[in-house]
Amino acid sequence: MAEFEWEIVRAFNTFFEEEGIEAIAYRLRQARFSAQHMDVLVDSRYPEYYLAIECKSLATESPLYFKQHFSPDQIERESRFIELSGRTGVLAVEFRGGKGRSKSAHLIPWSVLKEIRDSGASCLSIETVESYPEIPRSMGCYRLSHRIISEVYNACRYRYGNRI
Repeated sequence: MAEFEWEIVRAFNTFFEEEGIEAIAYRLRQARFSAQHMDVLVDSRYPEYYLAIECKSLATESPLYFKQHFSPDQIERESRFIELSGRTGVLAVEFRGGKGRSKSAHLIPWSVLKEIRDSGASCLSIETVESYPEIPRSMGCYRLSHRIISEVYNACRYRYGNRI
């Protein structure tokens, strides 16, 4: 899992550097037996890059189950952090693909995760995950673009007006 988190940090920082955007992505040091706010934070004076990202890496292309893949209070705790910090919440889901299949990752607005979970569903389906922007890979690394970030940011704004 930690490898995916570092790949997301690299993807954002490479994008920011190549595009000359004043922003930085980083992973907070995780203390054993203590709750972490989010896996990756992105700081920027530009709202579309002020993000809180939770990363989930799955061995195969399978649904993301709320009870299996999240700790009991994780979604509420992280939602509260997103609300209090004013960041845009994002869920990054990686399908590792297994032997002979390449990795793929998608960025999903946190609000979608909350809405589906609050509806009583037990998981985010593969179809739901894949309906959101895929982060392409190039030379073994994930590569972000303005289009991908804007798509996720605008999906958050569209669902909840100015409240992200």
